[in-house]
Amino acid sequence: YIKLGQFIASSPSIFPAAYVEEFQRCLDQTPSLPFDKIKQIIEQDLGKPISQVFSHIDTKALASASIAQVHAAKLLSGEDVVVKVQKPGVQAVLTTDMNAVYLFTRIFELILPNTDKDAVAGLVSEMYQSMIDECDFYKEADNLRQFRQFLQDSNIDTVVAPKPYSQASGSRVLTMERLYGTALTDPETLEKRNIDPAQGLFNALNTWFASLTQCTFFHADLHSGNLLLLDDGRVGFIDFGMVGRIQPEAW
Repeated sequence: YIKLGQFIASSPSIFPAAYVEEFQRCLDQTPSLPFDKIKQIIEQDLGKPISQVFSHIDTKALASASIAQVHAAKLLSGEDVVVKVQKPGVQAVLTTDMNAVYLFTRIFELILPNTDKDAVAGLVSEMYQSMIDECDFYKEADNLRQFRQFLQDSNIDTVVAPKPYSQASGSRVLTMERLYGTALTDPETLEKRNIDPAQGLFNALNTWFASLTQCTFFHADLHSGNLLLLDDGRVGFIDFGMVGRIQPEAW
């Protein structure tokens, strides 16, 4: 349901403005878990107390969405980071929900005439696998490393992706470099800081299109909650849990 809300929030040309504005909360303002639960998940996943990894971690979440919530922190080595922590039971909820959707789509395909068998159900299966992959933070950390390498190899300096810290990450915890900027969904702050989002979006789209052919994958969840306009004019791509790939023969 949160993913559906994110789609509505990112589709102002399809849905009424009131719906788009209300569902923007689904991008990064869903209810967050209490910190004691988050601390337990971090220590279980990393196999050590928080004090052995971080010198400080904020108890209040910076953001919270469908899969995880994010907390600001500082490593013992001094770097400012954000810690993305997967909410408990996410994979079980995804499996239950998507199995129900798959069952209903198969029934409709059988009932409705002139419907290609497995057309919609096949799409649901692909969506399910993509969302399950989003729950594997090892894969997301690897996606970040590959995308950063793509930016370097392509001499792109207008877009940046956060550096992952493997020593403070696991399958359900991902620690990344903290990027300081303004979300596209915060026009008041953009105006106060005299930041023009047009050029940033132009650079972001150019980079995204370049990644279709020059990177091994492309960002498949690039809604406004996953873009940051940095104070120096660059654009930060965040949340690389959901990516897509186009085989060379398809081009």
